[in-house]
Amino acid sequence: MEKRDFAFDKVNYILLAVGMVVVVIGFLLMSGAGSTESAYNPDIFSARRIKVAPLVCLVGFVSMIYAVVRRPKN
Repeated sequence: MEKRDFAFDKVNYILLAVGMVVVVIGFLLMSGAGSTESAYNPDIFSARRIKVAPLVCLVGFVSMIYAVVRRPKN
């Protein structure tokens, strides 16, 4: 059989999967109970939701971009 030249190799797919998992973790960190008209929930402005979760998502998106741009070794 002849070897086919694919754009991605196994490492690229692993890096993409890891990046997607990190982004999902970031979105899960952002989730939680919200405020209603009758009750105010100050947890919507917690450091986890405002600072940590967006940073985790950013790291995940950057790692996914790296996985797409990375060239496979020949």
